[in-house]
Amino acid sequence: MGDKTLSKELIARLPRYFRYLDDYMNVGIKKVSSGELSHKMNVTASQIRHDLGHFTVSGQQGYGYNVKELYEEIKRVLGLNDEKKVIIVGAGNIGKALISHRMFRNRGFKLIGVFDIAEMAEISGHRVYPISKLPEFVQEYKPDIAILSVPSQEASIVAKELISLGIKALLNFCYVDLDVPDDVIVENVHLRDNLMVLAYKYDNLIKKKKK
Repeated sequence: MGDKTLSKELIARLPRYFRYLDDYMNVGIKKVSSGELSHKMNVTASQIRHDLGHFTVSGQQGYGYNVKELYEEIKRVLGLNDEKKVIIVGAGNIGKALISHRMFRNRGFKLIGVFDIAEMAEISGHRVYPISKLPEFVQEYKPDIAILSVPSQEASIVAKELISLGIKALLNFCYVDLDVPDDVIVENVHLRDNLMVLAYKYDNLIKKKKK
């Protein structure tokens, strides 16, 4: 089944399914019910069954879902059977944290290059190249995804260069919205925005408790 048949809401839930199924496999759990997944996902069991009904792996009454088979199916749908090559542009505080993150360890992604204004010492075993080497590197190694963690005022310039080099998928940690062509995909991670939403929800929670 192609991703075109999946709703945006389901696509947004797939990484969570994938993460929980991975956790189950790591502790040796071989089957899981819609009720158990419902508790983890904080959605109804009927929603779980509806979501998973889109896939070729079906649950059995009284047994549940085969964890490994469902994991492999969601991995396929997410496009992780083919390892995605990733570069990080910007080796500041956020960049350093990302370089060390375990998402690059057997999760379908491989960090192949790190870039900053100037060459730096290795970070977690990864050489940091000067950004002037970016065109040569991209041409030779053909990364699939670029992660942006540069200062906001530089984000648009760096994004345009990456796009001109043929990169079509950007994960943007810069506090700016990028203007990109229709054939380029951008996922934004704006931590300050998330904190503002959290602050709003927190204030409303406190107000409810005071009533």
